Amino acid sequence: MGIVVASTVGLIVWIVLWSLGAKAFDGFMITTVIVLLAATVKMLIPFLPGNAGKSPS
Repeated sequence: MGIVVASTVGLIVWIVLWSLGAKAFDGFMITTVIVLLAATVKMLIPFLPGNAGKSPS
């Protein structure tokens, strides 16, 4: 669910930046960074202290 929210927010940021005159590729790179950060956090959550024994779902 978090990756879907991050993708939506990133695409909104992309459209807003594009409408304000930024290059479309630059706005898309920001979207890519937001989605990669969300995926990284989702993968790292099971390995954080206090989450031992919980399934990574």
